Amino acid sequence: MVGAGVSGIGAAHHLRDRFPERTFVVLDAQEARGGTWWTHRYPGVRSDSDLFTYGYRFKPWRGPSIAAGAEILAYLDEVIAEDDLAPHIHYRHRVTAASWSGADRRWTVEVTREDTRERLRFTADFLWMCQGYYDHATPHRPRWEGMDRYRGVVVHPQAWPEDLDHTGKRVVVIGSGATAATLVPALAGTAAHVTMLQRSPSYWFAPPRHHELAATLQQLDIPEEWTHEIMRRQYAAQVNWLARTAREAPEQLHAFLMDAMRPLLPEGTDVEKHFTPRYRPWQQRIAVVPDGDLFTTLRAGTASIVTDTVAEFTEHGIRTGSGEELEADVVVSATGFDLSVFGGVAFTVDGEPVDFTRRVTWRGIMISDVPNMAYTFGYFRHSWTLRVDLVADLVTRLFTHMRDAGAATVVPRLRPEEQDMPLRPWSDPENFNAGYVMRSQHLMFKQGDREPWTHMLEHEQEQEILPKADLADGSLVYR
Repeated sequence: MVGAGVSGIGAAHHLRDRFPERTFVVLDAQEARGGTWWTHRYPGVRSDSDLFTYGYRFKPWRGPSIAAGAEILAYLDEVIAEDDLAPHIHYRHRVTAASWSGADRRWTVEVTREDTRERLRFTADFLWMCQGYYDHATPHRPRWEGMDRYRGVVVHPQAWPEDLDHTGKRVVVIGSGATAATLVPALAGTAAHVTMLQRSPSYWFAPPRHHELAATLQQLDIPEEWTHEIMRRQYAAQVNWLARTAREAPEQLHAFLMDAMRPLLPEGTDVEKHFTPRYRPWQQRIAVVPDGDLFTTLRAGTASIVTDTVAEFTEHGIRTGSGEELEADVVVSATGFDLSVFGGVAFTVDGEPVDFTRRVTWRGIMISDVPNMAYTFGYFRHSWTLRVDLVADLVTRLFTHMRDAGAATVVPRLRPEEQDMPLRPWSDPENFNAGYVMRSQHLMFKQGDREPWTHMLEHEQEQEILPKADLADGSLVYR
């Protein structure tokens, strides 16, 4: 397995639970577990999904619905300890290449030790990619005119300096997504002032940090497993409604989100300019602001929003497209990230390099003509981890199917009637068109126009489809 974040730890749990006799190793390039929650250390870092669904199906969540990064790491530590996964996880092990040999029916994985630069080699019958979906090492950093003359500090949330002190400083946060929504309230507590500079508005949703139903269930002293399952269903149903309404009645969802937000804004706010997006609800992720903390800072005057473009950096701040100069001691470029195809690992199959742009996904879990390899990719709208459990269910069911059939290899392959199937982009812009997706479409594999060669379905669909997926329909070839 590659990756010791929520995907890799979840996959390791399911593998150990259902196949205790199998040996496995988890390789991760970082210094410790957690993936996103290890690399992201900016002020206020927290989930923007509820933890009852972001947590695993098998491990009850006991804290608030919206949790800080440190709380999520503690939760992952509990899973590692309870499943005795620590001996299987190797940190500072960066996977650089993976080569499949059909003759040996085996993967050879090339690894570089990040601390010693030692080169290692692992072999495996099956490769499970759980490394997440973006480049942890290189954030998306646009270059603006005049940055070299700016006298202040420019930071990216993905590489936050531990010694940065923003107390009493004027801060400009460029961006309006989930990271900016987290940073602005966290910085506003001690900064002189925080300005969120956005090119275009996002949709916002302000759920309570502590759900009333969870509080009621805890007062009733029912088993934690019951509370966890009830809250998972509650939150899943809520997001199912949002996703379904976004697809079937986007105007209704737009009105719902705007009406919920207006009472939280400062009096006199230009809602059309600063809070009305140019896209349909959920063509990009809805930014979560627990207890409306962002709006609280706006009402208090410790933060403000400017909707404009960056024309250039000046010595003392940023000049916007309209000519206004925003003075800043610190500029935070909350400009997102770029996708990374399977962690940038160089794949070969029987000596031939794998060009993923010419390959097709099988149910968002395997890749056409790549043997004995699965990958875990979560949801954009629902909590990522809901799909971690579903993918693990299918992969372990596949292992059982192979064992019972006496098969050593499995490879997804287009059937004769699918050879000329129209191919679609990795993400349909009409469905989801966030900046990091559009920037990286040309790097990604494709999807087809029919099952099982599609992906990015909603959880409401996949929780019915994946458990029933036919592993003997001819789309998977066994040897």
